[in-house]
Amino acid sequence: MNLEMEMDEYLPLRDVVFNTLRRAILKGELKPGERLMEITLADKLGVSRTPIREAIRKLELEGLVVMAPRKGAKVASITERDLNDVLEVRKGMEVLAISLACKRITGEELEKLETIEQSFQKLIESGNLTELAEMDVKFHDTIYQATNNQRLVQLLNNLREQMYRYRMEYLKDIAVRRTLAEEHKAICRALRERDEQQAEEYVSIHIDNQQKAIIRSLSQE
Repeated sequence: MNLEMEMDEYLPLRDVVFNTLRRAILKGELKPGERLMEITLADKLGVSRTPIREAIRKLELEGLVVMAPRKGAKVASITERDLNDVLEVRKGMEVLAISLACKRITGEELEKLETIEQSFQKLIESGNLTELAEMDVKFHDTIYQATNNQRLVQLLNNLREQMYRYRMEYLKDIAVRRTLAEEHKAICRALRERDEQQAEEYVSIHIDNQQKAIIRSLSQE
């Protein structure tokens, strides 16, 4: 486990510790089921146990950590129920986003999207899940920005953080990565043609396929 704190002079230490641990959980650096030992984490981050304890309490409120009697804190497992809840919301917002993007995307944004899609294609065989996940995030972020609706972008960005854990799961399978790349290409084509119906259909299929892939991955663990 390699934890690095990004210090922020405007944030209290407990919030910096919270952000560090939260990011590590979302990115899979702290694995589902892994115990969170206050002393170990305090040593790794070079802080006292107090901000660690406060951060763990906040993570429990977010559902990222669970407290087990006599065993202390551990990273919450990824459950199918959680996944379904997140993807149900995400699907509705992604369909709205692609509908708005079809009407509002600029030529420059479209070129940027296609460049990201090509970069994702090149990374497929590499097996570098972190880079693939970041490129996948960039692809969807570009669509969100093309909606020109900052409130929607804000909501999707919040949901994106919750999706990060699941994203790392479905990218493990190379067949899924190849399907994902084809879906990205189809979405780009629909946006270029301003075909709103096709774009919405491709996005719906894209989210549904992610759901199936993650559930399959979770059942194999």
